[in-house]
Amino acid sequence: MGITLKHELIARSGPYREMDLSGLDRDTLLALLRQMLRLRRTEEALLREYHPADEMRCPIHFCVGQEAVPAALSLLVRGDDYMLSHHRSHGYYFAKGAPLRELFAEIYGKATGANGGKAGSQDISHHASRFYSGAILAGAVSIAVGVALGLQIRKSTSLAISGFGEGASDEGAFWEAMNYAGLCRLPILFACENNRYATFSDQLKRQASDNMCERVTTFGVRATRIFGNDAAQVYRILDQEVRRIREGQGPALVEAYTYRWNSHVGPEDDGVNNYRSAEEMAFWKENCPIRLLREKLVEAGQLSESDLARLEADAAQEIADCFRFAKESPFPDAPDWGSVNLASGAPVADKLLGTQSGGEFDQFQADARLAPY
Repeated sequence: MGITLKHELIARSGPYREMDLSGLDRDTLLALLRQMLRLRRTEEALLREYHPADEMRCPIHFCVGQEAVPAALSLLVRGDDYMLSHHRSHGYYFAKGAPLRELFAEIYGKATGANGGKAGSQDISHHASRFYSGAILAGAVSIAVGVALGLQIRKSTSLAISGFGEGASDEGAFWEAMNYAGLCRLPILFACENNRYATFSDQLKRQASDNMCERVTTFGVRATRIFGNDAAQVYRILDQEVRRIREGQGPALVEAYTYRWNSHVGPEDDGVNNYRSAEEMAFWKENCPIRLLREKLVEAGQLSESDLARLEADAAQEIADCFRFAKESPFPDAPDWGSVNLASGAPVADKLLGTQSGGEFDQFQADARLAPY
């Protein structure tokens, strides 16, 4: 392979010329392009609208530039699969097929949002779609391992898919998850979008070596490193690993080297921190995943100007409808904070704790009140 898959070397490689469309039919390739365009245009529209209106009710971690992995997953996951994501959640929410207008309403803090306007962007979930995200670093990894264990115990054919960045590998929970997944041969796909930076911190300033795949394989987890802006290759590898996991061949990690164009969080430019160079950013924008696939499809005679115009028009209409839905939706009523935080009816827990008959739990509470601090 011409490009060396280390972030410190990738940006010196120049234009990417290695995309290969062989083995993929036109419908699949156009679906990949369509999904990447939908996600890119969604993020760009939200970026433009965030200020000056200031109507969005939460911080947002945008994923512009990182569209290939979510687009590929969107074509491979099933409705009965579970997907768990880190704080940069929109791509994975999108990949699982959760309703886009409920994402818009959620970040506007509206009652019609995926979580009634209470979760925002980085903790959004959609239970009916079996999608869950969270702000805890490596949470999407460790919780997904628990989901995969449950699926294995139930002898389900569903998968758990965990989406995260390379920053998750700074956490001990990540390596515990790799160990357990490999030991039990769990039905889980780990999708790592390695975008080099944890907030402003370069991976090689946090870790001695950029060798996640080598380390993961020692735990019995198959690991593959790919250029994450080559959507055809991303699809091909993810398709292969999803099939192998469904066949009972155990867990796999796919590490896709990619890059976020925008700030770590929000629409503001965080370039004032001088943590990445203009040359590096220029390389990744030149090798945009949408541009690479679009140009290859045009070259192969599989995409016309009218095809592209139709895809763009469809995305624009969908986004306009989502904005309209979100802005016209009502805000939620003021919550009863007790019911939000405490379950009023938990008969099994009540029985185990002895609350139905008084007994040991009441005595425990009495002792706790008398105990010195």
